[in-house]
Amino acid sequence: MAIIKKVRGKTPQWGDECYFAETATLLGDVMLGRGCSVWFNAVLRGDVHFIRIGNNVNIQDNAIVHCTYQKYPVNIGNNVSIAHGAIVHGCTIHDNVLIGMGSIIMDNVIIESNSVVAAGAVVAKNTVIKSGSVYAGIPAKKIKELDKRILEEDVLQIAKNYTMYSGWYRKEK
Repeated sequence: MAIIKKVRGKTPQWGDECYFAETATLLGDVMLGRGCSVWFNAVLRGDVHFIRIGNNVNIQDNAIVHCTYQKYPVNIGNNVSIAHGAIVHGCTIHDNVLIGMGSIIMDNVIIESNSVVAAGAVVAKNTVIKSGSVYAGIPAKKIKELDKRILEEDVLQIAKNYTMYSGWYRKEK
């Protein structure tokens, strides 16, 4: 069973068909929509501000989602994949976004819909990633427009795949 803890009077809440790995951790003011998955050793720490997550979001192994005290919450839309080892901190991520493995998203970043942050990228504080963009590097910069093929075959397909994977685990209980 995942670690799910009440902090400062707030207990994590979630919708139907969510999956939390046994070593996932959800703390405090965290709300997830339906069909979400939080994988092994991932942490959603809503102790210093709130975390709001839409539907069909996957937070993969060793990812961290956290906020800045009384300043920057985390808001994540629908069909978002936060890949292995990523850090998402005090930011807003709209719908249909892929956050690559090991990337870091800093405070007050806004990532608009249909975008990709490449593996290992560091998105600096206050950056706005416009819809349809691919960002990479340290610090992350726009490297190209997101084409329809990448949106469908990577961004949306990964979100669908993780819904399928989580179903495998839910059935094994």
